[in-house]
Amino acid sequence: MRIIPAIDILDGKCVRLSQGDYNKKKVYREDPVDVALEIQDADLEYLHLVDLDGAREGEVVNWKVIEKIQERTALKVDFGGGVKTTNEVDYLLELGINQINIGSMAVKEPSKFQEWIERFGSENFILSADVNKEKVQVRGWTEDSNVDIFDLVKSFEEGGLEYVCCTDIQSDGMLQGPNFGLYKKLKKRFPDLKLIASGGISSLEDLQELSYAKVEAVIIGKALYEGKIKLEELKSLHV
Repeated sequence: MRIIPAIDILDGKCVRLSQGDYNKKKVYREDPVDVALEIQDADLEYLHLVDLDGAREGEVVNWKVIEKIQERTALKVDFGGGVKTTNEVDYLLELGINQINIGSMAVKEPSKFQEWIERFGSENFILSADVNKEKVQVRGWTEDSNVDIFDLVKSFEEGGLEYVCCTDIQSDGMLQGPNFGLYKKLKKRFPDLKLIASGGISSLEDLQELSYAKVEAVIIGKALYEGKIKLEELKSLHV
């Protein structure tokens, strides 16, 4: 199971939100690039990078931060937040972004996302579904789509989708444990998909239980910034 530390960017700074609420933000670091370098220095390989401004605005905003992280680290970055155009996809892949998370657009323009999967390769994309009571939310968690997570995943699985990242909004940023039941249901329904769990991870025990649930990767955010889990613990973790 891959362990993926997260950096969320808002106004150019490293922040965390609670339950996706932009009014409940906490700034942890002024420079996200410094955080990325620390993740690399801890001998970790992956980074989940989110442009919260982009998610809210509907277009990528924090290009300078993305470019600097790509220039200064060798991390395998999966990026999300506001990607809506083929030009943005082209440029992100040109920068060396490992995978692109597609959320709102997969709900609002599914044919375009399917076209990207076919054009650029399914390995370059992650269907990023942010859910509240199994319904997908969009535009930085500010809109309810009334789309069921299982229906959404099924529609793209048939078109060659390989990776799904699912964030339970009620758990995210609360440090009270992830929604294990949701991930187990997704794995049961879609055993061949590579499932990435996100939201609520608060301890090494949570990581162990997610490993038992056979998720492919886990994203960790607030638990790192609050010191519940340390970067050096992740380096030696075998799950």
